[in-house]
Amino acid sequence: MVRVTVKNLQKKVSLRQREIKKIISKVLQSEKKGIKGEINVSFVNDPLIRKLNKKYLKKDSPTDVLAFNIGDIKEKTKLYADILISADTALRNAKIFKTTPDYELKLYSVHGILHLLGYDDHSLKDKKIIRKKELKYVHP
Repeated sequence: MVRVTVKNLQKKVSLRQREIKKIISKVLQSEKKGIKGEINVSFVNDPLIRKLNKKYLKKDSPTDVLAFNIGDIKEKTKLYADILISADTALRNAKIFKTTPDYELKLYSVHGILHLLGYDDHSLKDKKIIRKKELKYVHP
């Protein structure tokens, strides 16, 4: 079992922590049965995620989600990770894509966990795979 901790470090978007935990647990149960570990999910603002994006990925801009596997990546049965999600980006994208901030936060949570489980979105083929999985979990 993976312990999921949710921290709300922003004030702009109302957060449904139980739903976030539930959707992450659903992805983990479906994708990696039997995995153990701990995941910390922090909802932050753009200035903080921009700073971390610059520091770790050398990109000087805010982003929707950052996911870091802080455990031993060779250990396939354990996962220790941090996911950071920008509530500011969720607000902006909800307007652009005509969704809700709540939907965007769930989408970013699923996207982050899929990255931690080894899914990528660098090639067109990989993007199609990860998008299909995102829809599966965000729109059950």
